[in-house]
Amino acid sequence: MTFRAGFVNIIGNPNVGKSTLLNALIGEKLSIVTSKAQTTRHRILGLYNTDDYQIVFSDTPGILKPANKLHKAMLDTVDMALTDADVILYVTDCFESIDKNKDYLEQIGKQQTPVIVVINKKDISSEEQILNRIQELRTFFPESDFFIVSALKGKYIADLMAKIKEHIPVHPPYYDQDDLTDRDMRFIISEMVREKIFLFYKQEIPYSVEIEVESYIEEPTIDRVSVVIHVTRDSQKSILIGKNGLALKKVGTAARLDAERFLQKKVFMQIFVKVSDDWKDNENQLKRFGYIH
Repeated sequence: MTFRAGFVNIIGNPNVGKSTLLNALIGEKLSIVTSKAQTTRHRILGLYNTDDYQIVFSDTPGILKPANKLHKAMLDTVDMALTDADVILYVTDCFESIDKNKDYLEQIGKQQTPVIVVINKKDISSEEQILNRIQELRTFFPESDFFIVSALKGKYIADLMAKIKEHIPVHPPYYDQDDLTDRDMRFIISEMVREKIFLFYKQEIPYSVEIEVESYIEEPTIDRVSVVIHVTRDSQKSILIGKNGLALKKVGTAARLDAERFLQKKVFMQIFVKVSDDWKDNENQLKRFGYIH
């Protein structure tokens, strides 16, 4: 059978389940999943490999109105995802307003690339809500296929995957077929730490931090990792560390356990907190953290 390989880019507004969908499609947790919006900041590639296919899925940051240089860099990532895909998955749900970033919706609808519309969260949506959302979106995507899924429950993902495969061109694999992602363990560890901050802290703290893995040493029986959490103010540093360091210890323990499950080996993790003033609007810092190339 002829081998096929191609790029499928997942695009949509924040908090509609793009990262959950990526994880469901490739069968492995790569992207951060929380109930908070704007969880994904970077473009993350996840590889689906079989004997006949390599599908390179790309999870992108949610579409947003830029408030700083970090947001601008994130939106540039989404713009790029519109131009280098073989298939675009536009993900939405029945609960966000159809007028949210409507101009971007129109832009996606004008793409020459095939667009598959995925209405997520079927498990908590009524039939009436779903039918109304399909009718609204048909205006923008008159030629597109529509799929109603529950990414969280893993329902109807197989039907979506079958449709995606119909659009994948004949091409040799782009990556080693044993790979799961194009990201290295430094990045994956940093995302694990950032996810715990989203889960354990409230208000502005999760949106004010950046995670940097300063060192990563692999040994036969254990990996040793040193992580720095960058914040913008001393008050945020105090909140992150918590009384007697207990809050930061909770983050480190949870992230370490995730890393050990992923790597199937022991991990020793040290975490430090550093104040880096206004890193979100500092181009040098954004380049250092991989947002600007």
